Amino acid sequence: MSGVGTVVLRSGEAGEEVLLVRRGKEPRKGQWSIPGGRQEWGETVRQAAIREVREETGIEVEIAGLIDVIDAISPGPDGEPVHHYTLTDFAARAVGGDLRAGDDAAEARWVPAADVEAMLEWDETRRIVRAALDMLG
Repeated sequence: MSGVGTVVLRSGEAGEEVLLVRRGKEPRKGQWSIPGGRQEWGETVRQAAIREVREETGIEVEIAGLIDVIDAISPGPDGEPVHHYTLTDFAARAVGGDLRAGDDAAEARWVPAADVEAMLEWDETRRIVRAALDMLG
């Protein structure tokens, strides 16, 4: 299965801000993360990234660059893979839209870049956000 994640940045009153969503569904329900989700049949990963941000937050973005491609492979009791998810992460800039939580996001919020790491529980998401800030900041 393939999915996308997008670190969306904007210049706010207090400097760079990052768009975060509180997940409304499993996995990681209730946790803050970057917008993202499954790539649909027939769409490119860039199209999927733009669509997922729009569906979850109402924000329109312009993709600025590729951050990383990550394979999340979960082994079963016998050590053989039972789950394999390939995630393509992008950095983007907000170019329009009105902020609102939608789709499977319970909440959407612009967060000052300095406060983001404390809100994120997954080290890999922290790494991706840092990479986007380095790329676009």
